[in-house]
Formats: sequence, C-alpha cells, structure tokens
Amino acid sequence: MLHATEVLGAETYDSNGNFVGRVKELFIEPAEQPNRVARILLGRGKFRPLVARFDQVSFVAPGTIKLNVDERVLLPYEPNEAWLAVRKDLLDQQIIDTNGRKVVRVNDIDLIEERINGTMEMRVTHVDVGLPGAVRRLLEGVVSPGAIRRIQKNLPTKTIKWEFVNLIEPDPMRRVKLRMTSQKLEKLHPADLADIMEDLSPAEREAIISSVDEETAAEALAELDARLQAQIVEKMDPEKAADIIEEMAPDEAADLLAELPQETSEGILDDMEAKEAEEIEELLEYKEDTAGGMMNPDFIAVPQSGTVDTAIAALRANREVAATVNTVFVTDGENRLTGSIPLVDLFLASPSALLHEIKPPRLLFAHLDSSEKDVIELFDKYNLLSLPVVDELYRIDGVITVDDIISVLRAKK
Repeated sequence: MLHATEVLGAETYDSNGNFVGRVKELFIEPAEQPNRVARILLGRGKFRPLVARFDQVSFVAPGTIKLNVDERVLLPYEPNEAWLAVRKDLLDQQIIDTNGRKVVRVNDIDLIEERINGTMEMRVTHVDVGLPGAVRRLLEGVVSPGAIRRIQKNLPTKTIKWEFVNLIEPDPMRRVKLRMTSQKLEKLHPADLADIMEDLSPAEREAIISSVDEETAAEALAELDARLQAQIVEKMDPEKAADIIEEMAPDEAADLLAELPQETSEGILDDMEAKEAEEIEELLEYKEDTAGGMMNPDFIAVPQSGTVDTAIAALRANREVAATVNTVFVTDGENRLTGSIPLVDLFLASPSALLHEIKPPRLLFAHLDSSEKDVIELFDKYNLLSLPVVDELYRIDGVITVDDIISVLRAKK
C-alpha cells in the first residue's frame, strides 16, 4: 500500500532513466474510473509541467516513479475541471463519511498498486482521517518515507472506504463536470443528512441541497431548524426553491415560507404549481401558534356509510398521502367529521364492515383557532398520534400529527 503523501513529491524518471520532474499532483477522472489515479502532474522547475497518463507508469514506490515512455512523449499540462485533484480537492478538505454519517477532514489518501498489462495503476482505497495520516503530513519532506512508516506503525488507524466518501463541491458547474454522484447522500436518512449539514458552511449546505433530488432536499430541509432553512432557501434560485418546497408537506412549507422575506416567499409561490401554492397560501393565513397554522391539509376522509373496503380503496388511490397517515377520517352527508379510525382497526375489521359501526365512540378534534397550547395538551392527555382540525361547521380542514407536536416542542428548547 502507498499513501498520497509518499507519491506527491516523488522523483519521476522516463524509460531511459532520465529525470523528468517531481510529482506535483495526482488526478482522478470520476467519469471514467471513480478510484483510479488517471493522470500525474510533473513539475520541472521553471519549465511547463508535463502530464503522465496512468498507462505510462511502469513502477511506483514511496518517493519514486518510473515511466515506460520517453519524456518527449508526455504532453504539457492543460487544466481540466473534470479531473479531481488529490492535493487540491481532497487533502485537508472536509468530506462526508456516508457510512458514519458525519463530516470529517482528510489527512491522507491510501492507494494500492495494481499491475495491469505491464503498467502500474494506482487506485484509491481509503481516506485517512486519523493520526497516522496527520503524522505523515507533518513529517512530509522532513523525514524519509521509511522512517515515517516506522513512526506511524503503532499509531491507531482511522480510515474510511473510498466507496463511502461523498465530496462537498460548492461550485455547481464543477459538480456537473465531475459527475459527482449524489446517490450516497440520497440513501441517508433525512435526519442524518440534516445533522451533517449543520456542521457545514452555508456554501456547503447549499451545495448538498443542490446536488440531491428534490424529494431528498425537501426531507432534509424539513429536519433543519427554521433559521438554517431560511438561510439556504433565500440564496437559492426561486424556481429551484419552488421545486423543492413543492415536495415538502404543506404545513412544513408554509412554516418555511413564513420565515422568509415577503418578496422572497411570494417569488417562490409564483414559481410553484397552482394547487400546491394555493394550499400553502391558505395555511399562511392562519397564525403560526394555532391549530390552523400547525395542521397539514393532506388527509384521507371517506363517507361513514361506506365499508372497510371503501376506506382501503381510498388509501390505495392516494398512496402519497397514505404513506404519511395513521388514521382515516369519516364524514356524514354534509362532509362533517363524525369519526377517526386508526389504520390498525381497518386492517383488523372485516372488509364488508360498515365504517360507522367500527369507528371509535370518542371523537377528539381541534378548531382552526384552537391555541397551540390546547393542541399540545390534547396530545399529551389522550396519547394521540393525530388530531383532526375542523372549521366552524365541523368540516375537516386538516390534521395535526404527533411529529408536528415534537417539532414544536423541539423548537421551544
């Protein structure tokens, strides 16, 4: 195994044994091979730097590289944004350990050598975030590679597999050119992604939100506190912000937009689909500390004259809403709320059972203008998972879930 610090600065010789230069940088081409060192930048003092390809290398050892071609075959260096630079882009940079779900700083890069068709390829295996890498960086160029290896031999190692590494690239154009995959981030739980983002700079947070899909971005944003949400969205393009906020639950979206300057929130609403924008605008009319301001307008209600099969059919027809509910509400002929049936009761009942016969006798609800305090007390007193919110005619307008209550209590800490 080699380390990047043992290769950077290495003396390089061509096939005739002539000194070519010292290694100034190692480049990876993520679009071609995500872990192969594809190019080696060779500095030659006042002369223009040269670049050696991976298939022009015949031997690699700490401090020394040998090529299988004459120096005259090597091409002059031309900057390429699609190349990932080990020294510039990785060493000392913050990266996301998607396996450990945390932000870490890179001290060194572990490489293995693979002989393929007469050439020696270097491939990245791990990122060193521990003490050995820090020691190598400290002693680089001061002590020989062999002496450094003896010093670090008994130090505890701390590395991350390259496959678990996700780079933070604030520059949108460079992110596209590098084709940095966001799949690792999208597999993280939104709460874990939000925790990671809290440890990053504003520019890096924006980079994360911009690199993942709208659904993941929306879920991660919802887990952040209101201050960070507003900070991120304010700096986004309104159209991009609208695409993300459309994926949020309406009550969460309304809370976020309420934190933004009026001009900014209006611009985002203008770029949203009419239906989603209308839902959010209606919620913004209610005071934040009332049941109307806390509720989510997405719910499933069916006529009480229907059967269990009717309710299950409604759940299937509204899969997106069904994924977030734990209760089906039943209404009378005037669309007034008459009952709340937990999903477990539906699944345990006969498919032909009438809903008005299996609905619980007790009906709890809040009015649109009920205070936040009253709503929290209802959840606490009756151990509720959800609470319907009704208007003055007792028609259901929305639902408050226990998750909403937890978010309110957490914000008060």
